[in-house]
Amino acid sequence: MAGSPPPFAPFEWMIAWRYLRAKRAEGGVSVMTWISLIGITLAVFALIATLAVRSGFRAEFVDTILGANAHVTVYQSGQVNAAGQIDQSITDYKAMAAALRAVPGVTRAAPLVKGQVMANSRSRNAGVEVFGIALEDLKSVPRIAASDAAYGDIDRLAEGVAIGSGVARELGVTVGEKIKLISPNGVKTAFGTSPRVKAYEVVYVFTAGRYDIDRTRVYMPFAEAQSYFNREEAADEIEVMLEQPEEADRMALALLAAGGARAQVWTWRDASGGFLRALDIEDNVMFVILSILVLIAAMNIVSGLIMLVKNKGRDIGILRTMGLTEASVLRVFFICGAFTGLIGTALGVILGCLFALYIDPIFSAVNYLSGGGVWDPAVRGIYQLPAKLQLADVLSAVCLSLGLSFVVTYFPARRAARMNPVEALRYE
Repeated sequence: MAGSPPPFAPFEWMIAWRYLRAKRAEGGVSVMTWISLIGITLAVFALIATLAVRSGFRAEFVDTILGANAHVTVYQSGQVNAAGQIDQSITDYKAMAAALRAVPGVTRAAPLVKGQVMANSRSRNAGVEVFGIALEDLKSVPRIAASDAAYGDIDRLAEGVAIGSGVARELGVTVGEKIKLISPNGVKTAFGTSPRVKAYEVVYVFTAGRYDIDRTRVYMPFAEAQSYFNREEAADEIEVMLEQPEEADRMALALLAAGGARAQVWTWRDASGGFLRALDIEDNVMFVILSILVLIAAMNIVSGLIMLVKNKGRDIGILRTMGLTEASVLRVFFICGAFTGLIGTALGVILGCLFALYIDPIFSAVNYLSGGGVWDPAVRGIYQLPAKLQLADVLSAVCLSLGLSFVVTYFPARRAARMNPVEALRYE
């Protein structure tokens, strides 16, 4: 007696293929098969596209944070000075910066003087935040010194100021022109403090990639900032850059110890942690919603298979009387559903990957057709819609789609396998 055929034998694939490509007149459900295929394709495409945009937005947002801001800011707790005011300035900033540089994992520790002033050019005004920093320290900030959209000469910082592209646009100035910086806390006189007004030449215009940075930030030589903001021989804080920015929280204790008894730290996660946590929640919710869409698309496979089983009842009865086992019948109809899910998933992956790779021209076309203004950097912080294709995201979409397709396929296939051949042929 010959042994039973192995699972998924060639004849099972042949029968399943004939059923899949059968026309409606032959009792097939080719229309339902196409609907299921298109549904799975679009659902997987939407899932991969959303995951890619999510990953790209998060990566771009974090990169702009780490590329233009301190990974850790070290400052001092306030103490009451001789005038009875709370003073947080760092007088021994050189020694503190040297101690922080000595901490393993620290690449740079730069003293900063910071202040908020009003910038003016002709009849235009803008509120800006001034960073007083040494030239060599500024040149090590990637998003400022290595900006592709920057123009001017950063090496001339000692002769003027460097401003963000948003500030330049707001004031209507460019390299070589002068702007006035107006501080309410200026010269101290016998009659009180009078505003300080001073003109500076714009020597460098940068684009950091973040709207809020480009729109508000101005860099000034450190010594000049000390004079302008009345910080004689003092700094406001120490800007610390790390080899591994993700380790900022772990290194906080070592930086506190190096900074001294009054030192306090503020990491980039502290500054942007709320927004990053909001992104995580949004990511999880979007994944759940799109997973439901994939499930809805997979349910079309069930509808198609149920119709197929009903139309092929006579064939099932004949196959069973010819010796086909229940397991073989189950595998035949399982192949029909799983093949639809497999092809739909593959097409969805291709479309999703192409969307992520060519998102710039696609987004430009959408922006053009809608008349512009689709992406507002003032709201979203960054200038373009990014996409980052990650293997883990693609695999999660593939596993979800195939898993749901295989699970929902099993039940109508099991129903076909358990069909009584006598009942199937009674009225034939």
